[in-house]
Amino acid sequence: MAAAVPAARNEGFAGETPASTGSFTILELLVVITIIIVLAGLILSTVGYVQKKGARSRTEAEIAAMSAALESYKADNGIYPRGNATSPSTTPPYDTDKVDARKSGNPSTYNAASLYLYEMLAAGNPDGSSNTGTRSYMAFKPNQLARPDMSQPPSASNKISAVRDPFGNSYGYSTAFQFNQSTGYNPTFDLWSTSGLTMDPPITGTDTITPQWIKNW
Repeated sequence: MAAAVPAARNEGFAGETPASTGSFTILELLVVITIIIVLAGLILSTVGYVQKKGARSRTEAEIAAMSAALESYKADNGIYPRGNATSPSTTPPYDTDKVDARKSGNPSTYNAASLYLYEMLAAGNPDGSSNTGTRSYMAFKPNQLARPDMSQPPSASNKISAVRDPFGNSYGYSTAFQFNQSTGYNPTFDLWSTSGLTMDPPITGTDTITPQWIKNW
């Protein structure tokens, strides 16, 4: 008598089909996607913090370098660079006496005074050329000089408009209280970056704006 052939055994779990073996469920995919999103958020926030920290460090170094150059300028000329309506270098005048750090927090209002600072320290013109016979006190890097096309060097059609901080805004330079020590932040000159802020300091109440700035006082 022939032996009976044993029935085939199902090695899988009950109710499992071959197509479902080794695949992910929708719940598992959602968990993985959520983890990826959380990790991406953490990485992006860290990168943003590192970039801002680096920009602040660069700004502090640039302000220190410009301050040292201003001291050298004063040693040669007896005063710090001071452009005003009665002695402009170009038109319109670079009136550094009218830039007040206590009232203006909009970097776009600093452009003229910032450009004047560049001309005095670098002995240069807005088109990037040098003033013959004038001493240069500081060599500015190309990325420090704002102009319409930052990918191209300064020229007659791509003129410098200001000294730019690492946040992309003009540095503030003021001589508003140069001769009045009782009313100014600094009896010599004020030099600052708003650290990316574009808000005016409050006239009254608690000043939470300027403490965030990077400044020489």
